[in-house]
Amino acid sequence: MAEGWCRHFFAEKYECYSAGTKKHGMNEMAIKVMKDSGIDISKHYSKSISELPKMTFDYVITVCDSAKETCPYFSGGKLLHIGFDDPPSLCKEMGNEVEIMQVYSRVRDEIKNAIKNLPQKLEKIST
Repeated sequence: MAEGWCRHFFAEKYECYSAGTKKHGMNEMAIKVMKDSGIDISKHYSKSISELPKMTFDYVITVCDSAKETCPYFSGGKLLHIGFDDPPSLCKEMGNEVEIMQVYSRVRDEIKNAIKNLPQKLEKIST
């Protein structure tokens, strides 16, 4: 979801890449809640960090606590952590799709707000 928002708001300013410490596949609920906001991430795919382009990253942003703890070193990249709840973890015991969508929608909106404020956050860690 973070890559989708970043590309939506800042395609002209940033090259946004998303990867995890492990491949999990694309989450259908994430695709659905993003589509509800007018952002199509259905063509995105789950990839591991090793599948990212071989390049120097200016910034590395982790969005979940496990990634923060296990994120490998990226030379040159300034590290920023913006933590969000993990919807699949929160919803694994839920069976009601309305409740599940509420969790995903809440996290989607939190990510959206964080990404909208990304330039200010990056400016702070750059100085």
